[in-house]
Amino acid sequence: MSQRMRGSQPLIVMSEDAQQVKDRDAQEYNIAAARAVAEAVRSTLGPKGMDKMLVDSMGSVTVTNDGVTILTEMDIDNPTAEMIVEVAETQEDEAGDGTTTAVAVTGELLKNAQDLLEQDIHPTAIIKGYHLASERARQEVDDIAEEIDTSDEEILRRIAETSMTGKGSEFNKGLFSELVVDAIGHVTVETDEGDDIVDLEFLKIETQTGQSTEQSELLAGAVIDKDPVHDDMPRIVEDAKIMLINESIEVEEADVDTEVSVSDPEQLQKFLDQEEDQLRRKVEQIKDTGANVVFCQKGIDDLAQHFLAREGILAVRRTKKSDVEFLKEVLGARIVSDLDDASADDLGSGSITRDISDDMFYVEGENGHGVTLLLRGSTDHVVDELERSINDALDVVAQTVSDGRALPGGGAVETEVARRLRDYADSVSGREQLAVESFADSLELVPRVLAENGGLDSIDTLVDLRAAHEDGQVRAGLNVHTGDIEDTFESGVIEPAHAKEQAIASATEAANLVLKIDDIIAAGDLSTGGDDDMDDMGGMGGMGGMGGMGGMM
Repeated sequence: MSQRMRGSQPLIVMSEDAQQVKDRDAQEYNIAAARAVAEAVRSTLGPKGMDKMLVDSMGSVTVTNDGVTILTEMDIDNPTAEMIVEVAETQEDEAGDGTTTAVAVTGELLKNAQDLLEQDIHPTAIIKGYHLASERARQEVDDIAEEIDTSDEEILRRIAETSMTGKGSEFNKGLFSELVVDAIGHVTVETDEGDDIVDLEFLKIETQTGQSTEQSELLAGAVIDKDPVHDDMPRIVEDAKIMLINESIEVEEADVDTEVSVSDPEQLQKFLDQEEDQLRRKVEQIKDTGANVVFCQKGIDDLAQHFLAREGILAVRRTKKSDVEFLKEVLGARIVSDLDDASADDLGSGSITRDISDDMFYVEGENGHGVTLLLRGSTDHVVDELERSINDALDVVAQTVSDGRALPGGGAVETEVARRLRDYADSVSGREQLAVESFADSLELVPRVLAENGGLDSIDTLVDLRAAHEDGQVRAGLNVHTGDIEDTFESGVIEPAHAKEQAIASATEAANLVLKIDDIIAAGDLSTGGDDDMDDMGGMGGMGGMGGMGGMM
């Protein structure tokens, strides 16, 4: 790239390989890339959304309709597309669900913005209008939201079921909604101010294949997928005194490499006897504390295993650090770093059961807290998708318990907010008014896509929804199973308010970030297949690395 100076002498400021796209071409390129990402996940939205199969370069297969999983697993190397992926990741981190909605609305905002750009409306006017609309939309969501009793398990179950509908857990959502609400109840604590706080650190998810999903269960404790170190050790300990150790039960090694020369067999025997005494002393230290179960984070010597088994102590070695930390909470125990300082005060109390059918230890505590959701399924793909679905449900129920607000689903909120935004647009001066109206139209993408994915006519559905809301039916949403417009809150389609507010905020910020770019300067070729025609960059050619995965969608 060069720039002319006086005397017609070019000033070279960039390498010959660099490329630049400016003004309208840059905007079209960015909008096309963002819309391509949104289009990739739209068909997964709602109870009748479809799944995507993602195959990575190593041949690993992921089958899911979880928006953030689809986008993170796709091979995207387009910078604008990656910005939209960040929307999904932010939505997942902040709200736990609603990632598909956030990304789809982002794409629709940019599509409508392109129409405004073609009417010669300046990007800054669109950005300002979108910002005003976003602020007003979130106020309206708060106004529509209903305060709920967070101890009402029926409403919480409905919220969990709504989150799971259309996902891997849908066919058993009655069972899983109960498990989710029970699990959240176990890890909810009340602050000094009287607020409920959900601490998901005390909730762990374990998966197991080879059984049906109906056999999933909630355990008041931990699940450890390990074997006893010795066959003669007990498998069940009712009155367990459990020690958690993060040092090895092995012969202590010298800090530096050493060589020992032995000339007499008796010297060798003394050397071996000394090692044996050292291991015996470690086992005696464990026994003296009163412990009858040991979970060791490191190794246990074969001879020490024999001594422990002879004392009737159940021992497990190479326990994962995360499992040890969780057991600490479940049992109310302390982690022992040095057996010389170990005492009975470090032990946790509980019971241990070894399930012969699945080769797992079930550990239940007496003085601590912590629960485990054990999810079962027939195959790895089933339990992986089930875990993603349950994680989303846990997050939205936890958010609802902390926030205390809920909304009707089925596109009811988007239709009502869009109606109110059109009324609000009349009070906005200048060209920003058109942007506010475009924002309202973008929100109505949600009921339209819900109808499309359910095999219904999206235009008729939107007309009926608008008519219901004009009549003051704030809760009116779409029942995708029957095609009827009904009070979705009353029928049990309930969503968390926080997730909806976060989706609107994230979508607006991402769309405005894309619209503000009027110049793309790249060190290499921006298009795929070596195509240097910059006029084609507004199309799918600019999607870069989405060609492999995106083509499957």
